Amino acid sequence: MKPEHFVGLDIGTNFVRCVVGIYDNTGSDGMPSIIGHGIAENQGMRRGMVVHVDDVAEAINKAVSEAERISGVTIKQATVNVNGAHVSGMNSQGVIAISAANREITEEDRVRVEEAATIVNLPPNREIIQFFAKNYSLDGQKNIKDPVGMHGVRLEVEAHIVTASTPSLKSQDLALQKADIIPSHHTISSLAAAEAVLTRQQKEAGTALIDIGAGTTNLIVFEDGEVQHVAVIPIGGQHITNDLAIGLKTDLNIAEQVKIEHANLKSDSHKANVIVKSGNHSLGFQFDEISMIVEARVEELLEYVDKELQKIKRSRKLPGGIVLTGGTAKLPGLDSFARNKLQLAARIAKLEGVSGLVDTVEDQSFTVVVGLMMLDMLLLPTLPVSNQKFDYQAKGMLTKLFSKIRN
Repeated sequence: MKPEHFVGLDIGTNFVRCVVGIYDNTGSDGMPSIIGHGIAENQGMRRGMVVHVDDVAEAINKAVSEAERISGVTIKQATVNVNGAHVSGMNSQGVIAISAANREITEEDRVRVEEAATIVNLPPNREIIQFFAKNYSLDGQKNIKDPVGMHGVRLEVEAHIVTASTPSLKSQDLALQKADIIPSHHTISSLAAAEAVLTRQQKEAGTALIDIGAGTTNLIVFEDGEVQHVAVIPIGGQHITNDLAIGLKTDLNIAEQVKIEHANLKSDSHKANVIVKSGNHSLGFQFDEISMIVEARVEELLEYVDKELQKIKRSRKLPGGIVLTGGTAKLPGLDSFARNKLQLAARIAKLEGVSGLVDTVEDQSFTVVVGLMMLDMLLLPTLPVSNQKFDYQAKGMLTKLFSKIRN
């Protein structure tokens, strides 16, 4: 049989990325194998939100066309991320009574209590895009992971609901429609990144993943294997570039070059000055001034991250620590800097459990799109997932939570 193809599409602030994969069961350990990828510059987004539909559609077309050319596959559908400061999470609870004669909890009862938790007061311009059941309670017995098959009278669920702006979602769907791409599923960027780089042990212990993109930073916190908190902070790598342009009194393209080539958060890095070539000219800047500007913005970002952790009383209390990914995670010394500021173990994310054309996608900026491709693979019931290296638990969790996603 011809293998199925799975596609992830990451619509980012500066770039659109597309990855095509297949399920490779030729070895003893089946895993996703990447057979194509594409990237295109995106001029139609600001801080993760669509501001020019045609520009976004053009970027999607270019990225998808490149992935089609490399993989030899025609792409019509993809699992797509939802990003932007309009994405926010909120806690909710649902309660139902069990009316069956034998008081046994069925799958229908679990769906019913989850639906009860989604009945919340939302403004007319917002809608629920994802639902995460954190734990269930049955007649006062708490922290139940799956109540189906148990017996009781009162079933409760504690959940985390992710909502987004309806106009923003419609703008993104319009761009996809113009690019002739049908979204198989919508998911938040941070969940996709977590699928690609977090282990089951990290999700159980308590870990926060921070995906620092160009315009936004996505935060997701796992504990006991479940999503505890989701947030999007409207600060990213582009803000560091803007700060450098202002502080160094130079052009944006020069500031971007300075950031990529010379920005360093390592405490033991000291240089007198740095030279940047621009055309036929050479420009000199003080290294200490560059470091001061970059550190100030990154410190501000980490303060916002800590505030989000304080909301769920997990500031400095995550055994699994912090995992950093996204294009801005390539800043040298970011892990040590985050470790000192957040007082938690910190490391740069590393992609594991995939084969094929991994040379390009090992870059941290491809973490989200590879995770989207994995979710596209996990969410299809025909996929034999029994021996995959990546998170086995995810299929059951995602099958449950994606029943709540509105495409």
